[in-house]
Amino acid sequence: MEKNGYLDMELLRFTTAGNVDDGKSTLIGRLLYDSKSIFEDQMEAVELASRSRGNEEINLALLTDGLRSEREQGITIDVAYRYFATPRRKFIIADTPGHIQYTRNMVTGASTAHLALILIDARNGVQEQTVRHSFIASLLGIAHVAVCINKMDLVEYKQDIFEKIKNDYLNISTEFRPQNIHFIPISAKLGDNVVEKSTNMLWYEGTTLMELLETIPVPRSDDYAGMRFPVQHIIRPISDNFHDFRGYAGMVSGGVLHKGENIIALPGGHRTSITAITLADKELEKAYEGKSIAVQLAHDIDVGRGNMLVSAEHEMPQISQTVLLNICWFNQTPMSVGNRYTIRHTTNETQGIVKSIDFRINISTMQKETDITKLEMNDIAEITLKTASPLVFDPYKKNRTTGSLIFIDPNTFETVGAGMII
Repeated sequence: MEKNGYLDMELLRFTTAGNVDDGKSTLIGRLLYDSKSIFEDQMEAVELASRSRGNEEINLALLTDGLRSEREQGITIDVAYRYFATPRRKFIIADTPGHIQYTRNMVTGASTAHLALILIDARNGVQEQTVRHSFIASLLGIAHVAVCINKMDLVEYKQDIFEKIKNDYLNISTEFRPQNIHFIPISAKLGDNVVEKSTNMLWYEGTTLMELLETIPVPRSDDYAGMRFPVQHIIRPISDNFHDFRGYAGMVSGGVLHKGENIIALPGGHRTSITAITLADKELEKAYEGKSIAVQLAHDIDVGRGNMLVSAEHEMPQISQTVLLNICWFNQTPMSVGNRYTIRHTTNETQGIVKSIDFRINISTMQKETDITKLEMNDIAEITLKTASPLVFDPYKKNRTTGSLIFIDPNTFETVGAGMII
């Protein structure tokens, strides 16, 4: 897909997840190191930090554990984003925490990922956090999951251990198995099957992790997907050169927006067409998903922040004040039926009340627990939400932007939960 060099290369976003000490940060460090994506001064800093910690070898995890508190504790707390490229593709990695109290950070890191990389320590097998993170990845609609069974060097590279963990994972994931799942035996510390093929596991005939990352398909917008353009800002410059200019700025959040396209402004339902698409001082004929632009309309209709422009010729989104959604609760203060929150959905903000908690997922058993009246931190559940004003949305599985929303505590202004619309 390379057209004009690095900037036009295809981009893959992926996230790491798994239990504490399964080796996520070390694996990312190995990917960066073996793909020669580390500057010399970065490597020198890591070598110095490794020696100061008393490590006999270079601790590649220090390449991603960037916060001082992370380095001191030897754990990942925040989401660490790293960027690198090979001749075939660009990558953005979200290295997320394994500790249960930082599950909300894992959700943040995985929300835009095309692939979830789940690590399992070969000595310990599938753990509760493995299940939790895998289930969250499925809720977030991540189509590809790479299950990397790490630290194979510590179990003598035995195939039967790899096969047992693989089968255990398949057995526990029957309820939320992703569309595409890949199992790779690796040693992040030594580099087996990360970038280079391992000579210690000749029984494994699959791809290395890097080969998988370079070849899995990256979803793209197309002209037949539902065009979605949440309006963020109205542009009315006070200038002699732009007396009558009125632009609507925002990011294309689905499909492709075309100049001349007939559109509907929701929730009002006013119809008009796109007369111009601009990016800074450049005019465009079309704009793809993820592009931040401004549009001009043929008619002076009532459109403001929080409204959504959609194609009049493709499938319409839903409009409702009652929303059914899966939720991951982030806050130590429980969510209870009847609680009121500020709801942020695309560029729209409104008030909402929890009408019911339909069921909670027991991560240990994957059973649905009913008769629940409140959610504790890190609980995953299905709830019914009633909002003060209508939301314009798609199911999360169709559009991850218009199908998601966040809960904000109106008193502390903290983000306390994230929901995926069913």
